[in-house]
Amino acid sequence: MISSALLFATAQTIPWNLSVGITMTLANLVAFAIGYFAIQNTGAGPALPLPQLASKKSFGLPELLATMSFGHILGAGLVLGLSNAGIL
Repeated sequence: MISSALLFATAQTIPWNLSVGITMTLANLVAFAIGYFAIQNTGAGPALPLPQLASKKSFGLPELLATMSFGHILGAGLVLGLSNAGIL
């Protein structure tokens, strides 16, 4: 009885397509922008081997991992919500 109730409680997902990829990419870019301005103590870990923006902040690997993790959580919520609403 409990397992049949859990089947109805799970979110219905859609297969991957271009709109899901674009949604995840935009969510990660928004999370990166939020993290770049919100994280105050940057540069504690190893630096990225990429050119930095023209500011005094050193955006390193820990900050990149944190913002991309937040972006994936944000994107998963957006994809599940939009697919449940029938938009995706």
